[in-house]
Amino acid sequence: MKLRKIITLVEETRTEMGRPVLPPSRRALAAAVIANPFAGVYAEDLSQLIETGAELGDILGREALAALGCAADAVQGYGKAALIGEAGELEHGAALLHPSLGAPLRAVLGGGKALVPSSKAMGTPGDVIDVPLGHKDAAYVRSHFDGMRLRVSDAPRPGEIVVAVALQVAGRPLPRVGGLTHQEMVGEDGLR
Repeated sequence: MKLRKIITLVEETRTEMGRPVLPPSRRALAAAVIANPFAGVYAEDLSQLIETGAELGDILGREALAALGCAADAVQGYGKAALIGEAGELEHGAALLHPSLGAPLRAVLGGGKALVPSSKAMGTPGDVIDVPLGHKDAAYVRSHFDGMRLRVSDAPRPGEIVVAVALQVAGRPLPRVGGLTHQEMVGEDGLR
């Protein structure tokens, strides 16, 4: 993996619409800008990107957890995304995100029963990367349906991919649309 840079971003919402958010809604994102080894070339075998995805699950999971500043067992939600430069293709992002990134990320966090929400898109330098977030143990916890946005002014260049992992210690600020809550979830089947 040719890694050009790592970016971290932390958000902590303390008030929303003039109301205090207690505890504060805290989330963090870590992203890597990497060279795309298949830029401009069709390849049937994307195993190199799949292996890179596993490496990034560990690296970005650790970076995001450090930025979040809490113990792994305090993390309630996660998500992942890729923004592929124009010389690549969506399948390059899929190879990074889907087969192997999740297991190392879960290992950093000490578990996670739910699928890791994901997004992938083609883009150019300065485009926004939307990283979806969801509860790590129960996908139906509606308060944790959220996202983080990242804009990297110089990435992805045509032959690059930006890969991001986001973590959250609570759901959205002041959630009130009903549904299963963090306190009610069981966390055994990844759904409820």
